[in-house]
Amino acid sequence: MLRPPVTISIAFVKGMVSGIRARGCCCDDLLAEAGIPPGLLQEPGARVTADQYVALFGLLIERFDDECLGFLSRPVRRGSLALMTRAAIDAPTLEAATRRVAHVFRLLQDDLLLEPVRDGALAGVALYVVDPAQARPAFLHELMLRVVWRLLAWLAGGLPAVRFDFAFQSPAYASSYGKVFPAPLHFGCAQSAFWFDAAQLKKPVRRDEAAMRAFLADARAQVIVPRRGDDLCSARVRGHLQHTQPAWPDLAATAEALHMSTSTLQRRLASEGTSFQSLKNELRRDTAIVRLISGTVPLATLAFELGFADSAAFQRAFKVWTGSAPGAYRRGRP
Repeated sequence: MLRPPVTISIAFVKGMVSGIRARGCCCDDLLAEAGIPPGLLQEPGARVTADQYVALFGLLIERFDDECLGFLSRPVRRGSLALMTRAAIDAPTLEAATRRVAHVFRLLQDDLLLEPVRDGALAGVALYVVDPAQARPAFLHELMLRVVWRLLAWLAGGLPAVRFDFAFQSPAYASSYGKVFPAPLHFGCAQSAFWFDAAQLKKPVRRDEAAMRAFLADARAQVIVPRRGDDLCSARVRGHLQHTQPAWPDLAATAEALHMSTSTLQRRLASEGTSFQSLKNELRRDTAIVRLISGTVPLATLAFELGFADSAAFQRAFKVWTGSAPGAYRRGRP
């Protein structure tokens, strides 16, 4: 079965380029090379594909030779993530791997500390700013938590997060955090951190040299693209809707296909913070963005594929979803 497409809020794109822009550098050519029209950054509801997001991440790193994207006082050179991975690959346990990753990161730069922390039955990794007088943008906290959490999760063969703490107030785009940080979110904390069951610290590191080479070959996507839990009910709904396109079954038909009652499906989706209609609209939005960027499908054909009565209805919905007309995405194709 085809996996449903993934798109990323433009807020994370703006964050990704903000460190470079703060240094007086223009990124418009790199945005365009990644297939992202620079004008989309002015549309709060706009989104980009996962491929565009990863491409921009790689282009920024290659152009500026900095895996922390200009946010720190000196660049974190290309190969730094690989160095942390190699340092941890032969650790006997996740606890030892965490200490090694934190130690190597301390050697690479002067502005941040990664520290293993404990809170009762929870363990975590906290991000400390060495000089609190130097404000650090929210995206730097977001990036570091994602990279370190995903690296440790890969090393241990899975590391479900219990909570994410952020040392800043809830941003305007916090509604987009759910796919990126799939656990309860706490804002306005003393330190940014991610937390997990402390029993996980005893897990052995499960990766070998061959697995590491494969991980590093795709590391940029591995650490920044949201991963959907295949065991979640919402993932099953998205997968079913993806598989049945262009039929777009309703709630009752989907519940029957998933062998549960309509009320049970609604309750399970609500417990995951979503609804059937939200999932359906998100998938139609993400599919539309991918199709507009990667092909020349006529709008009328795309409208039919997405279950709309006509092109006008699709264009109205797309404008509500993203704040932009479909043509803005199509014109941005490289």
